[in-house]
Amino acid sequence: MPSAKSGGANPKPKSPAIPSPSSSVILVSPKNEILLLHRVKTSTSFASAHVFPGGNLDPQDGPCPPPQDIKRHEDASWYRNAALRELFEESGILLAKDKTSGKMLAVSEAEREQGRRAIHQNKITFTEWLQQLSPGAVPDTDQLLPFSRWVTPTNVPKRFTTQMYLYFLPLPVESEKSLLNEIPTEGQREEIQIPTSDGGVEISEARFLPASEWLRMSDRSEIILFPPQFMLLHLASQFLDQEPRATASLEELARRRSALVDFAHSGSPPWTEKCISPKVMKMTSEGQSILGLDHPGPELNGSTRRGESDLVVMVEFKKGSVRKVSVRQRKDVLEEERKKSHL
Repeated sequence: MPSAKSGGANPKPKSPAIPSPSSSVILVSPKNEILLLHRVKTSTSFASAHVFPGGNLDPQDGPCPPPQDIKRHEDASWYRNAALRELFEESGILLAKDKTSGKMLAVSEAEREQGRRAIHQNKITFTEWLQQLSPGAVPDTDQLLPFSRWVTPTNVPKRFTTQMYLYFLPLPVESEKSLLNEIPTEGQREEIQIPTSDGGVEISEARFLPASEWLRMSDRSEIILFPPQFMLLHLASQFLDQEPRATASLEELARRRSALVDFAHSGSPPWTEKCISPKVMKMTSEGQSILGLDHPGPELNGSTRRGESDLVVMVEFKKGSVRKVSVRQRKDVLEEERKKSHL
């Protein structure tokens, strides 16, 4: 007989955690490289992994809908505000403009770091600090391009509904000296902002590298990339990292960006609208999980939201981390597994 403590033979299954609203930004540099942050090993989420800048929404970002409202899982101003606020807090890169003129704010590194420290010490909020810089200062959210939403699977204790965005920093300025570290702003030259860590609070390192290089490092187990980061780097790399890289002209850099933007708007649904909650379809004989990407998660059951049906992520989960991550065509993987089962 089952004990009283067990609650009976068929205890009620525990409800999955409510996913916290969060957002991340895939920041593309003037050289078409992508910013990743190395999280500290004591981090409460994605410990020791390399991630895009981002984090949970804050009340200052705006009134996010409650958990029961499916609009909670849609692109909106609160997700955009959070993406650029977290980018500044985690990397020191400020993407803000004057609301009236539309001109980007040019703030010295010393002033940015001073504001960043004050925000980390809870002496001031990001919104308040922007208003101190200029009464009309607002995050440059108009330049954010949605690039899929990811909802953590229900078997994970800590869940998120994360809106991903692309943001392209201006291309390098052509000059006699080929100053590839400068970006134009209202007809003037401004030194590109260099990403830095947050002093070890959550981030130990922040740097730009080609998407293909981040993927190569993951393949060699030099860094940890979880499926959402690996997938989006894989997609971006197909456009931004075409050869030749080092000698690509400004026109070629711009063409590659345009191709990536066109891709983001393609598909059914387009990548701007895809909502993905990875789900293990089956395990391979080598111990890898085949993650299906077509399901949007239980919170969106009955809605019109859909994920990605043509691709899967192959991954080996090990002690709360991941390894051997790759992106494959779903039909190819399932055909390979079918043939193995008949051997």
